Amino acid sequence: MEQRKPAWLKVTVQSNQGKLKVERLLADLALTTVCKEAGCPNLMECYSRKTATFLILGPLCTRHCTFCNIQKGQPEPPAPDEPDRVAQAVAALALKHAVVTSVTRDDLPDGGAGQFAKVITAIKDLNPETTVEVLVPDFQGDNRALATVVAAGPTVLNHNVETVPRLYPTVRPGADYRRSLALLTQAKKINPRLPTKSGVMVGLGEKEDELIQVFKDLRAAGCEALTIGQYLAPSRHHHPVVEYVPPARFARYKALGLELGFRHVAAGPFVRSSYRAAEMVMD
Repeated sequence: MEQRKPAWLKVTVQSNQGKLKVERLLADLALTTVCKEAGCPNLMECYSRKTATFLILGPLCTRHCTFCNIQKGQPEPPAPDEPDRVAQAVAALALKHAVVTSVTRDDLPDGGAGQFAKVITAIKDLNPETTVEVLVPDFQGDNRALATVVAAGPTVLNHNVETVPRLYPTVRPGADYRRSLALLTQAKKINPRLPTKSGVMVGLGEKEDELIQVFKDLRAAGCEALTIGQYLAPSRHHHPVVEYVPPARFARYKALGLELGFRHVAAGPFVRSSYRAAEMVMD
């Protein structure tokens, strides 16, 4: 039986004035945001704040995660001018903190790492005061690809484990929990001073002890920031919501994360990996 959304998941209506300005800018620069493609519930708020998480390497993903609303298919080659267009958007929005993510590109030899590096460089060249956070895929475990991204000098490197390992076969087919942990560990080996971050969704059918073990695994991998949010099924064709987690439990998860040693923890029904990311930038 489909779960009915509780009162705490009602979204407050935001003014769309800022949203329209951002949408026009993105359209003019032919850019895509994960906010729109993934159907993020915070789209109105973030656009109204003149912020957006840029989705590079096209709108089509080569994997088939059952929680995600991004379209699947055969993507086009990376656009050579995309880094400059993203940098121009960051300048036009006067962003202090820019977040860049991508679809998973298993079709590319480097998984798109080279494009990430070019985007980071372009943003920093045009916006030297802007901090840059990248939310990267797993690059199929290719440490050379990861090193390419790290060498470009992002301010924060984020990679989401998304859920507990038991649910990977149904929620994240094609991904591997240990491979994701290894990426976070390797990032710290390449640059010990680079802050790393990860995120999980709850309500997918995980058990609390499994979730707590994920927190511990992330800390063991050197991860310093954690986001915890409610899974919301994009449609009836996606993985179903098994539970709507109450706000009090999110508060408990946040407290536990801080006790385990995370420097920053954001937890709540509408928290997403890049939601208010500027507030989690680490010194």
